[in-house]
Amino acid sequence: MSESEEKGSIARAEAHARAAERRRDARNRAVMHARQEREERRAAVMQQLEEVVAEQGQEPPLFTFPEVKIDFKAEAKRLKNLRRFTLIRRAMTLAAVVCSAFIQAYTMQAFVYPANLLSSGFTGVAILIERITGLFGVHFSTSLGMIALNIPVAILCWKSISRRFVIFSMLQVFLASFFLRVLTFEPILDDLMLQVVFGGFLYGFAIAVALRGGASTAGTDFISLMVSNKTGQSIWGLVFAGNCVVLCIFGAMFGWEAAAYSIIFQFISTKAIEMFYHRYDRVTLQIVTQRPEQILDAYNDIHKHGSSVMEVMGGRSRKRYWLINTVVSSYEVDDIMHLVRVQDGGAVVNVFRTEDFFGNFYRAPID
Repeated sequence: MSESEEKGSIARAEAHARAAERRRDARNRAVMHARQEREERRAAVMQQLEEVVAEQGQEPPLFTFPEVKIDFKAEAKRLKNLRRFTLIRRAMTLAAVVCSAFIQAYTMQAFVYPANLLSSGFTGVAILIERITGLFGVHFSTSLGMIALNIPVAILCWKSISRRFVIFSMLQVFLASFFLRVLTFEPILDDLMLQVVFGGFLYGFAIAVALRGGASTAGTDFISLMVSNKTGQSIWGLVFAGNCVVLCIFGAMFGWEAAAYSIIFQFISTKAIEMFYHRYDRVTLQIVTQRPEQILDAYNDIHKHGSSVMEVMGGRSRKRYWLINTVVSSYEVDDIMHLVRVQDGGAVVNVFRTEDFFGNFYRAPID
């Protein structure tokens, strides 16, 4: 490289460095100006608070929100929309229950019965009872067994868990039983392993549809929720042990090969439920709003999770905002998003998955 080229490259580098320095200075001046404005606004607010204290003799609040005027017409419209939203949720739950019952009945006739499988829970017990009574020349159908087993448990849990949840879950049981009695479905697969795999997936999907709609297939769900609400402890380990006992009885009486295929069937159905139902996943919400008081009041009235609030500044607008942080269950996100939109249509919400959470986390009972 010649001497002139070297001098030219050095000059360009120095020019770039001076330009970068000017840009840094400009950014620093903008940040300092924003900080100065914020401090001036804060000083003005504190002066007003001191004047109020001097006039009324009251202690200033530790945290202040902007004053917002209440529009009573808008509030009435918002309450009407919330009532409409509740009716829509109930209609969606009913649709999910009907769909779940139909898929469950179809799976049992097209996959479970032809493959000689045993499902989990009270439905599996009802199938086993039908098979055992058939050996003695007595026909106690699975559809009747599903109802007979679930009604006493529903009565027992009626006062311990959500009554709406019990009603819709029992409706699912009655509809599934009804579809088993009046509808007939022929198997579409001849290969046993394909029946196990696709049957397990459809059976788990049917349960997940009911769960996502706010109901269940009753049975062990009722017992586990009742114990959880009363003691705060989970009994899914005992439920799993009960399923193992039922499978052992089934294998001893009707062949261990059928029991082994039933274990695969139940495993696939469990994985399908986990794929479509995420009640026990946690997510973090970051809500940026100019109406924090309204959002927090509405949020705290409905949800029991804690939250933290801090004052922030918009990077582009230089306006004052509030950042609300909270960790919730993933199934609650849609309700919270609707709540935020009702209170502040211009709020920005960032949702991301929470891998680990340490501390007290409130898990609401199913309603």
